[in-house]
Amino acid sequence: MAKVFSVQATIASFGGSLLKLEHNASTTGSTMKLNLFLPAQAENGKVPVIFYLGGLTCTGDNGAEKAFFQATASKHGIAIVYPDTSPRGLGIQGEDDSYDFGTGAGFYVDATKGPYAAGYKMSSYITKELPVALYGQFENLDSSRVSIMGHSMGGHGALTLFLRNPGMYKSVSAFSPISNPKNCPWGQKAFGGYLNGEDEYDEWDATELIKKWEGDFEVLIDVGDADNFYKQ
Repeated sequence: MAKVFSVQATIASFGGSLLKLEHNASTTGSTMKLNLFLPAQAENGKVPVIFYLGGLTCTGDNGAEKAFFQATASKHGIAIVYPDTSPRGLGIQGEDDSYDFGTGAGFYVDATKGPYAAGYKMSSYITKELPVALYGQFENLDSSRVSIMGHSMGGHGALTLFLRNPGMYKSVSAFSPISNPKNCPWGQKAFGGYLNGEDEYDEWDATELIKKWEGDFEVLIDVGDADNFYKQ
């Protein structure tokens, strides 16, 4: 398969390599940046993969540079993908006006409401275009052993993408997730701007999606009891 990603930088990280990647994404109609951590074990065979989804205002750099996931991932031979949280530079009026909507706040939905419907397709990007491109160029990534996790808005993304795509991921973990977005200000603002109507909200709300899940459901959700939003 032809190379899709250009490698902007390679950084040594816990015995492995952190690659800063860039590619033109048809799903979002924009240049997307991301980070990919490859543990040392990837030099000798296929390794499992975890997608980490960031929260509001984040880029693919936040988790890669601040969370220290690589320290544990390197011990267990796990690759980590750190995608961006939204398209950037689409030139949509108002997309840069607030921290919790538009740039840096794609909410991992496929927008249906114009003008965001043209490029804010983060669900399709994360579950379709990005993994296909990654597995094609980096053959040491094991596409049969893939999991997903995220924080805050990214926790919402991890839960909903897992629930909307049965069988795609081996496990799901969410840290302080927005687990019922249709009933909180952040989610209501995002859904109101990205989706055509309230009848679409349930399709992107983990609390509603879990009601339709058939069979056992194992998930790790971690929320600190000192979290100000938890107290609220």
